[in-house]
Amino acid sequence: MFRDRTDAGERLADALAQRGVEADVVLAIPRGGLPLGRIVADRLDVPLDVVVAKKIGAPHNPELAIGAVAENGALWLNQSLIDNVGVHEQYVEDERAAVSEAASEKARRYRQGPSPDLSGKRVVVVDDGVATGATMRACLQHVRDERPASVVVAVPVGPRDSIEELREFADEVVALETPGAFSAVGAYFENFDQVSDAEAKAYLH
Repeated sequence: MFRDRTDAGERLADALAQRGVEADVVLAIPRGGLPLGRIVADRLDVPLDVVVAKKIGAPHNPELAIGAVAENGALWLNQSLIDNVGVHEQYVEDERAAVSEAASEKARRYRQGPSPDLSGKRVVVVDDGVATGATMRACLQHVRDERPASVVVAVPVGPRDSIEELREFADEVVALETPGAFSAVGAYFENFDQVSDAEAKAYLH
């Protein structure tokens, strides 16, 4: 569907402009969201910053996300999955502390300065796609904790059910493609090479 992240970012910026979305700041989820966030922020003529969250993996299966924690400690949990897998509450608490610190450190590494004041601001949160939505949900919880005026989610692609669930966390969700038979985010890009730390920081600074 998309040539690369640049193509996706340009098309996302077009969609936001056509909808008349206005913003005071764009927050990209690193690293993959930064190439798109740079384009969107430039089109909307607002600053670009980051919002960081990291997934909490299930015991013995770290790829299975049972939740996510944002850089400020904001937590989102998939309670039904936790119950199905039989994850103990103490495991979640232990992982929350460790993952929150890792997310906070990652944010400091990218930002190289104070976090933006989001109070009363119109915020657009950008990523290169959504799968389960765990990371995005934790990021949105973090943003909501700062009491912004509005929050818009902007992604090029995501499964229909995950996109619909995000509407509970945002004032508006802009998703260019919502395939029913979703596989992985990278399947919808011709080029989905990993974004390096150096590249990510270049987009930000």
